[in-house]
Amino acid sequence: MSKLIFYYKRHNICAKLLSMSKKLTTRAEDYSKWYNELVVKADLAENSGVRGCMVIKPYGYAIWEKMQAELDRMFKETGHQNAYFPIFIPKSYFSKEASHVDGFAKECAVVTHYRLKNDENGNVVVDENAKLEEELIVRPTSETIIWDTYRKWIESYRDLPILVNQWANVVRWEMRTRLFLRTAEFLWQEGHTAHATKQEAIAESKQMQEVYASFAENFMAMPVIKGAKSDSERFAGALETYTIEALMQDGKALQAGTSHFLGQNFAKAFDVKFTTKEGKREHVWATSWGVSTRLMGALVMTHSDDKGLVLPPKLAPIQVVIVPIHRNDEQLETITEKLKDLIAQLKSKGISVKYDDRTTHKPGWKFAEYELKGVPLRIAIGMRDLENGTLEIARRDLLEKNIISFDDTVSYVGKTLVEIQDNLFKRALDYRNSHITEVNSFEEFKEVLEAKGGFISAHWDGTEKTEEEIKKLTKATIRCIPNDVKNEDGKCVLTGSKSSRRVLFAKAY
Repeated sequence: MSKLIFYYKRHNICAKLLSMSKKLTTRAEDYSKWYNELVVKADLAENSGVRGCMVIKPYGYAIWEKMQAELDRMFKETGHQNAYFPIFIPKSYFSKEASHVDGFAKECAVVTHYRLKNDENGNVVVDENAKLEEELIVRPTSETIIWDTYRKWIESYRDLPILVNQWANVVRWEMRTRLFLRTAEFLWQEGHTAHATKQEAIAESKQMQEVYASFAENFMAMPVIKGAKSDSERFAGALETYTIEALMQDGKALQAGTSHFLGQNFAKAFDVKFTTKEGKREHVWATSWGVSTRLMGALVMTHSDDKGLVLPPKLAPIQVVIVPIHRNDEQLETITEKLKDLIAQLKSKGISVKYDDRTTHKPGWKFAEYELKGVPLRIAIGMRDLENGTLEIARRDLLEKNIISFDDTVSYVGKTLVEIQDNLFKRALDYRNSHITEVNSFEEFKEVLEAKGGFISAHWDGTEKTEEEIKKLTKATIRCIPNDVKNEDGKCVLTGSKSSRRVLFAKAY
């Protein structure tokens, strides 16, 4: 018994030593540095040899794949199909929709030549004789190439609606980048739909906002506020942008997904018309909507702590890790044999399980590694546990350990994973709700913004000039006009002019 106790203590010391060697900057010390360190140390992503671009590592990509799978299922359940469009877009296409090109002109990467050659010194250079007749834009978003394509697909009302989604990468030449949150190249999905009526298109835009909100809350365990963007914050070329806004642990907001009602702007720009049931020729109505790998950053910042990632079970690549405690190969073989049926039962319930029987790493090292990677449940089992018919289960969200009967493990794990998912959502919701503050003066606005952060509910006179002035003075922007906002008489927090409703301001990523 004393030897076994010493064995556990020795491994706990190992875990502490590892934790110290990999110690993260705390959120209180430097939230930005904490985030950057965590993304790298938890093996989610790293900077690449291309400035502003990232390498998404297998563990990070596994999380993205789970997000992708759930979203893809939700898109298809609402009638959408996947397609793929070219990454290169002729420059002339961007000239057809003025506000759209204005919105993306400073972020576009441009292809001008199509061939390389060796110079007299053997260096690889661009062949000056291989210049493209028309420059190509590397896709920053696909509205233009898709609407040029839809012109060929749509002839009559029978061809509508078109409900298409694309999973792709895009390039936006960002100068200041941060892994997942803002990179020159990122992964995303973009839906592009065409409709016979304005009402159908608006309904589609709002439906996709609901889909995104459902995914964020039910899978990411991240509460969001649904609302509409102000005119200056709308997507370039949209008549209305619907958004879901989340709040990170540092009190800054993050736009987690947007859905755009494009009206007939792109249909007119690319001459996409259809014949109505009455035989008239009319332009179609459009939407676009998307979320990106920015959701990975949101997931990290919503739940994680100073020890590492905290992942909601529904998106965790590994929901349960089992670490055997053994002193020799014979004990490992005995434990492994005992666990075979348990692992099979867990997997039969749809629970992802990793049995880490590597002999190259000590249990304490493994404990610290899986804590850093945010695995929701960790099971430890040794020879004495086998004798007692028990095992130890640690919860990552609460950092609690419990001794459970071996026979009760499957039901306990299933129930606890649900509890963790619910607990993470409740914890994030409580934080979010405690950081929505109503203010009635600009002094109060500035005081709350600096001392507390979060969303500030304030009256606004509806002018872009006031919005820009508030941004200039405080760096806070209008995150959204909430869908459930109530009409009430008030005075603009900055100008004192009449206002009929409150909007939500915040500093944001």
